Amino acid sequence: VQLQASGGGLVQAGDSLRLSCAASGRTFRDYVMAWFRQAPGKEREFVAAISRSGGHTYYSDSAKGRFTISRDNAKNTVVLQTRSLKVEDTAVYYCAADSGRIVSTYRNPDYAYWGQGTQVTVSS
Repeated sequence: VQLQASGGGLVQAGDSLRLSCAASGRTFRDYVMAWFRQAPGKEREFVAAISRSGGHTYYSDSAKGRFTISRDNAKNTVVLQTRSLKVEDTAVYYCAADSGRIVSTYRNPDYAYWGQGTQVTVSS
């Protein structure tokens, strides 16, 4: 599966951004989808994941309450709606996909497929 992330940009603290990831190549609904991010000098970290049907979502502590992950299996897209952005949210955001993932491994950064990343910069 090929993933194309978009929607990043430069915003001020408190603003919102809608990140999108378009998938192509295989049956989208077979894949667990997730968002990770990586700030300069830091390891890639889990942000959010969504089950194949979209019925279950999972968030990092930093994302909980501010970010919402959703998917549209008819349009092969997954969206990360971010709100109340903070300076510490600045990072490159990556979407990821994996067909063989189980719930206990959703947060592990070893997904099979990755998008190219989209830069989110939050200024104070």
